[in-house]
Amino acid sequence: MSAVIARVLGEGFRIFFLSAGLFGLFAGGAWGFWLMTQTGLVGYEDPTYSMSPPMWHAHEMIFGYATAALGGFFLTAVPNWTGTPEARARFIMLAAGLWLAGRVSMWFSGALPPVLVAVFDLVFVPILAAKIATQLIRRPKPQNMVFLLLLSAIWIANLLTHLEWIGVTSDTLDIGLRAGLLTLCSLIAILGGRITPAFTRNAMKRAGEPESNWPISVGTFDKAAMGLALSLPLSVLVFGIGPVSGAIALMLGVAQILRMARWRARWALRQPILIALHLGLGMLALGLILWGLAVLGFGSEIGALHVLGIGCVGGMTLAVMSRAALGHSGRALVAPPPMAIAYGLMAAAAVLRWVGSAFDQGYLVAMLASDGLWICAIVLYLVAMWPALTGPRLAA
Repeated sequence: MSAVIARVLGEGFRIFFLSAGLFGLFAGGAWGFWLMTQTGLVGYEDPTYSMSPPMWHAHEMIFGYATAALGGFFLTAVPNWTGTPEARARFIMLAAGLWLAGRVSMWFSGALPPVLVAVFDLVFVPILAAKIATQLIRRPKPQNMVFLLLLSAIWIANLLTHLEWIGVTSDTLDIGLRAGLLTLCSLIAILGGRITPAFTRNAMKRAGEPESNWPISVGTFDKAAMGLALSLPLSVLVFGIGPVSGAIALMLGVAQILRMARWRARWALRQPILIALHLGLGMLALGLILWGLAVLGFGSEIGALHVLGIGCVGGMTLAVMSRAALGHSGRALVAPPPMAIAYGLMAAAAVLRWVGSAFDQGYLVAMLASDGLWICAIVLYLVAMWPALTGPRLAA
């Protein structure tokens, strides 16, 4: 047991990808329990946190679940980008402890001073950003340094939520939650735009496909997508939720569709670990278009936000965490059957939540069903990836 603990705490992808799964299961279960109280099937009890259950749910999925996935990704990817040593176990333990302190303080925020809750919840991202900054500065490529800007945007967005809960502001909670989610989407647009065609190209090369069939990235669309991705969360932070951010979201959604058009998604259908990336980015494009239209007065904004939150963020985190866990533990890049099912369940959860938002009758049932699919997907992820996240690295 001690060897397993040391192994899990010794590499960033292990502890943070495991934490993301376990917390995603806990948060999904807590949200489902509250939804059950609204049906009258179970009795209602006052929560331990100070904010409303929907606001706790939204905040913790964005700034809890997703930031754990980001921590595991950056602590693993940045050393590969820069050729620098990976973070030592002491730093990984510190960072994981700070992330956990934020989750515990949020859960028990009803019994804690709101300023203290904010401090505990806000400390993790700056520590993570400072660490990867020391690595990125060794090879300061603009396309990588931009992630420090986006991590700063996530921190500012989270700060805005706490400022309203503390009582300093009266109207920054909604902006903070949306800016946080959209910043995650911007990160996915940029990172996904790199790895999805690259991983598909590598798989096609290994399969002996002629070079003429490999994915093609069009520079014009990639540059447009990157510029719009950087502009979207900043527009929400500066101008709020309105025509400017809605128009940028629409343009980014269209740009994402155009850049994906020649990434050979049809070929990727034969490999679940590949198609999961394409599917997550497809959800990104769909969600951005739906959200842009909703902000401009057409459709449900809540439904669009859940296409982004479940379909894009949920789908892409499962896709990237599973691939990284397999690859960095010396295992073949082949999704185990439970993991392949999890990819599909996460997409189904997003679609169900979006469709349900269009109807008054059955809305609560759709929310419960969507949450159930989320829980099933996370359970399958944990089952499938447990050996890779906790077991020894396999020999090549």
